[in-house]
Amino acid sequence: MTKQIKLVTLTLRNFKGVRDFTLDSQGNVDIYGDNAVGKTTLFDAFTWLLFDKDSQNKKDFQLKTLDTRGNVLRGLEHEVEATLLIDGSKKTLRKVYSEKWTKKRGSATAEFTGHTTDYFVDGVPMKMNEYKEQVDQIVSEDVFKLLTSPTFFNEQLKWQDRRKLLLQVCGDVSDDDVIASNKGLAKLPGILSGRSLEDHRKVIAARRAEINKELDKIPVRIDEVQRAMPDTSGLDERDIEESTFTLRMQIEGKEAEEFRIRSGGEVVVKEKRLREIEAELLQMKNELQAGILKKLTDKRQETANFIGQHGDLKRQISDKRWAVDRNNQRISSAQEDASRLRQQWHEVSGETLEHHHDENCPTCGQPLPEEQIQMAHQKAQADFNRRRAERLEQITVKGKAAADEAKRLEQENAVLAGEIESLEQQASTKEKEIQVVESEVNALQTGIEDMDSYPQFVAKKQEAEIVKEEIAHLRTSSQEAAVKVREELASLRYRVEALEQEKVKFDQVQASEQRIEELATRERELAAEYERLEQELFLTEEFIRSKVNLLEEKINSRFRFARFKLFEQQINGGLAEVCETTFNGVPYSGGLNNAARINVGLDIINTLSEHYGITAPIFVDNAEAVTNLIETTGQQVRLIVSEKDKQLRVEAPKRDMKEAV
Repeated sequence: MTKQIKLVTLTLRNFKGVRDFTLDSQGNVDIYGDNAVGKTTLFDAFTWLLFDKDSQNKKDFQLKTLDTRGNVLRGLEHEVEATLLIDGSKKTLRKVYSEKWTKKRGSATAEFTGHTTDYFVDGVPMKMNEYKEQVDQIVSEDVFKLLTSPTFFNEQLKWQDRRKLLLQVCGDVSDDDVIASNKGLAKLPGILSGRSLEDHRKVIAARRAEINKELDKIPVRIDEVQRAMPDTSGLDERDIEESTFTLRMQIEGKEAEEFRIRSGGEVVVKEKRLREIEAELLQMKNELQAGILKKLTDKRQETANFIGQHGDLKRQISDKRWAVDRNNQRISSAQEDASRLRQQWHEVSGETLEHHHDENCPTCGQPLPEEQIQMAHQKAQADFNRRRAERLEQITVKGKAAADEAKRLEQENAVLAGEIESLEQQASTKEKEIQVVESEVNALQTGIEDMDSYPQFVAKKQEAEIVKEEIAHLRTSSQEAAVKVREELASLRYRVEALEQEKVKFDQVQASEQRIEELATRERELAAEYERLEQELFLTEEFIRSKVNLLEEKINSRFRFARFKLFEQQINGGLAEVCETTFNGVPYSGGLNNAARINVGLDIINTLSEHYGITAPIFVDNAEAVTNLIETTGQQVRLIVSEKDKQLRVEAPKRDMKEAV
């Protein structure tokens, strides 16, 4: 059952300049008046009576009556009284705001010491808490604001609160409903595996970032392997093996010939040991070079990583310097605005009233009474002072905002300067690290060519030389005969060693190609996984889009004219939660005319009234902007600007309200 609240009468005494006025509504009512004669004051008085706030939800506002100079008139009681019809029963609320004057001991005059507020319900005096309980029983403050002002929902509530309220009124949609509405989402529950949609999107984002990092590294690694791969162009592995076999057979023949020349068994032993040492030297050389190549590859990868990190630091420094330059421009602009507003404030403050009132009656031509002329002058002076004060207040607010913005940007620049200094230190450190690693790479490259820099290799060569000297000593007597054979053997062995080194290149190429294939396989696996994640991400986005359509359709179906945009497409393809009221596709906050705003607000009030089961008096300010106000379940108090009405004029509507199209 709907609770109906109607405003029967509203009386103001000495409230915000209204000396004595009574609104007798008896249903829907039109109130006419020029600007600043008190139309909005009626709404302010009604909300102050109930909740100690004006119609703009402000608690600290000037409710006292002021004289022509803007000074408070002392000794007045400021009173608002309203009679409400609640489900057919009348209830009268009254609130009196008074000054408190106290005569201290020993003083002949009383001094102003504060204010008092008296509360009455149906004529019965009450304490503040008792009065608030009575008001709460009629309607809560939050609900009342939503049901009495067409602009409160769209202009006073944050978009998050508007969105939350719409979901409370119209209900959310479940994930099962969304999946059932789109056959393409059938696989989504199995993909989520118990995770929430948002958590799974975070998992996808994190894994995609990891895959991208690894994919970026793979080409660098492949390039390092390819650069370290020896050149085998023009070489044939089979020819090398056959040539090596032939040379070894020749060496055996020469060794047999040398054996015949040699004297004594000791020479045979020494030569056998020499061959063993030479084989060890060859194996040692191959192992050392292979180890150096691996270290060289690792160091080159480390160099590439450091260079990438250094570049990232440089980009961060550039971005922050750009931000500082942009802030400096905005600081200069804000400071110029503050200076200009300060000059404008002094100009407005120095303005004076130039008013000349006709001292003769426009009808009969006789001189007007001095009192009437003085009152006209005082009214003109009061209007001038009020308008000048409003302009000064607007200029002050803008000037403070400009100064605060300049200060905030200066503080932000100070933070950015510290961050830039830190990043430059990091970049300098990274440059030193790059130099160190590049030096290590150069040293390793030199080590491949200079085997004599390795102590174990040099020691083994020295051992071979010693054995050779011992053999030479033993064979002094047959030196000349064996010289030629040894020279031939040396030549053959040199050629075998050269062929062995060429053969090692093929082993290195095979290992490198195997490593490249492993990296390529990993690259394909990562690409396949990335594609799968892309498909899963698409499904989650399709789910969100489907939910958006269902949710917006469900909520919009509860309203006749108002429509709501609850999600907004992002540059990255995602969707962000929003809450924007629209009418015929035009956003409330961007381009919607005043008439449409009022009717959309009334449409929202109708739905909220149905949800809460309450109708309340609706104060429609600037009602003259709307040709046709839509029908509402609640009573309408329409505030209409009328230049000819210098005092408030109340009329019942002359025609029935029609729905706006």
